[in-house]
Amino acid sequence: MSGNILLEAIIFLAGGVICVSVAKKIGLSSIIGYLLAGMMIGPFILGFMRHEGEDILAFAEFGVVMMLFLIGLEIEPRSFWKMRKSILGLGSLQVFGTIALTFIIGYAIGLEWKMAITAAMAVALSSTAITLQTNKEKGLMKTTYGGSSFSILLFQDIMVIFMIAALPLLSNVPEESLTEEGVAASSAHILDSLPLALHALAIFVPIVLMVVAGRYLIVPMLRLVAQTGVRELLVASALLIVFSISFLMELAGLSPALGAFLGGVVLASSEFKHELESSLDPFKGLLLGLFFMAVGASINFLVIAEQPLLIVGLVLGVIVVKAIILFIVGWIFKLKIDQRMLLVVGLSQIGEFAFVLLSFAFQLNIFTQEEHDILLVVTALTMTLTPILWMINERLFLPKIGTKELDQSSDQIEKHHKIILLGFGHFGSTIGRFLRAHGIEATVIDSNSNRVDYLRAMGFDVLYGDVSRIDLLESAGIAEADFLISAIDDPDVSMHLMKKIKKKYPKLTLMVRAKNSFDAYEFYNMGVHHIYRESFATSVKLASDLLYNMGFDKKATEEQAQKFIQLDMESFERLAKTSSTGKEYIFKAREEMEMQEEILQGAFNLKSSAIDSHIKE
Repeated sequence: MSGNILLEAIIFLAGGVICVSVAKKIGLSSIIGYLLAGMMIGPFILGFMRHEGEDILAFAEFGVVMMLFLIGLEIEPRSFWKMRKSILGLGSLQVFGTIALTFIIGYAIGLEWKMAITAAMAVALSSTAITLQTNKEKGLMKTTYGGSSFSILLFQDIMVIFMIAALPLLSNVPEESLTEEGVAASSAHILDSLPLALHALAIFVPIVLMVVAGRYLIVPMLRLVAQTGVRELLVASALLIVFSISFLMELAGLSPALGAFLGGVVLASSEFKHELESSLDPFKGLLLGLFFMAVGASINFLVIAEQPLLIVGLVLGVIVVKAIILFIVGWIFKLKIDQRMLLVVGLSQIGEFAFVLLSFAFQLNIFTQEEHDILLVVTALTMTLTPILWMINERLFLPKIGTKELDQSSDQIEKHHKIILLGFGHFGSTIGRFLRAHGIEATVIDSNSNRVDYLRAMGFDVLYGDVSRIDLLESAGIAEADFLISAIDDPDVSMHLMKKIKKKYPKLTLMVRAKNSFDAYEFYNMGVHHIYRESFATSVKLASDLLYNMGFDKKATEEQAQKFIQLDMESFERLAKTSSTGKEYIFKAREEMEMQEEILQGAFNLKSSAIDSHIKE
């Protein structure tokens, strides 16, 4: 018994290590590597696994649960409340729009109405695991697309609760048989015995319990564990929290992933936020890899061989239907064309919760065995195709639409500068404004096309491109640069990039933004010593230090930094009286910046004639 478990563990780990390494080596996503590993070791190719992956799928879904818990830790309750309109607006349009269109098509081609509505509910769901993992890898979590996709996924997780609750109403099994045969019992939850009037109200009880426990039970427990000084106890506590939340949610018939996310939000303001993140992140990555391998292994190639045209038609049909709805949703919410394309590609697959929905529907005799097998294969194949669609979109469509993206040809940039600034949000734009006020030019790159267009309207020369790609940085002149400033929002993306740059360009001076002390420690330990924990003041400090490192007088730069902060506060008070959207704000903001630059340039006393060459860059 133990020998079989060890052998299976060896097979899974070996498959993951080999296939993911090969995928990354040829420039593909790690998700493709995991999916291919699952296909290879599954029962239909090499046959190392006896079953089609369903046995480990439930366990592997803890990776999705942990991912949402960690995302919840990044979102404080106040920020989550601000997202409510986006979640309800984007999410409801996508879910109900997809259900309606899929049902109409299914019914039109001859499906029985119960079967059509059940299949439509499954099609409306997208993969939280694939979408969020891809967004994380590509540094898109903080972009307009990233926020929109997350809102839709969160609404889908909420709707799963109601979809599963509605399935027994569509059952083709007599009500008395449900209880006798145990079908209903197998999916029953403690709330099912309550009167219908109290059922909806009782759904909120586990959520309230979780909020109360987070404040009065979990945090005190973590403080007690922290006092022991035993590292593994903190890891065990983190796992205990996630597993307990998942168990409580499942017991109440709610989504474990949704519960984990809410649990993360509750603990986001606790002092153990970063400790929980560092403890759970390795488990999340491993279990997500296991989940993707389980999806790959669940693809039944015998079903594909029997009806290849039907399978191909269904897979393409699902992707096209979801793409149409997602494109329309993006258009209604005024997303730019490239952001809409990302939304289409990112969410056009069927998600992991569809496996649960379809299996329950099969138990309720809504689908036959053959129909159930076909739908499972279609679900798995749409998930498998997503990384490939991402690659096609990135290389063929995005460079030609929306905001012009920096390509790999250095001819696109007329002049290379000695400074490259990555990320132009609040932190990065403060640095850019300070440098520009002192006549220092920099090559600025940002991954958010909406922000790039807005900043260009404000008068900044900002390039659009994936800041995590070394080839794009090389076309921006990194080989000739003296300084690289990372003001990227996502610390994981920044850290991964800094490691690659340190290795390839060891003489380049790196100056990085860190979200907190924990990120700062990691940057320092990898050899990056110019680290600035984020705030308005530290972004000004970074810019001031940059001028000093270029040869400007130290005292003069410090005085200018203080002057800049004073002018910005005065400007802030004036702009606060203006609406923060529209042409009027852009006009007044540009006017304020020009005035700041004029004052700062007039006050700045250059101390070294050796600086002229830098100013003219």
